[in-house]
Amino acid sequence: MTNTEKIVFISTAGIDTPERATLPFVIATAALTVDVEVIMVLQAGAVMLAKKGMAEHIQAPGLMPMKKLISDFIEFGGKVLVCSPCLKERNVNPEDMIEGAQVVAAATVVDEILSAKSTVTY
Repeated sequence: MTNTEKIVFISTAGIDTPERATLPFVIATAALTVDVEVIMVLQAGAVMLAKKGMAEHIQAPGLMPMKKLISDFIEFGGKVLVCSPCLKERNVNPEDMIEGAQVVAAATVVDEILSAKSTVTY
């Protein structure tokens, strides 16, 4: 896939706010369908969305289940970056992340933002 545009989404919304946690994945997945490169950065409480078994419990009214959204996002070529210090704060090991999630530090996030046309924060 040759993408000409790139968007970075930064999400801090986690399992306690299903609608806010779901919306970035809805928009990010839509962007993938029009051939935009999309990076999803999970920080703060949003890191729990990438922990194995957690997305199964999240569904905002009127929206697709979180597990399906994340699965589709990755399947369509989206990249999920998970904040390493945020995981440590929550005593979550990188090995507990879903397949396709990459644990990163701040420098990687900065590189992605600098190379993107747009950054959206939730």
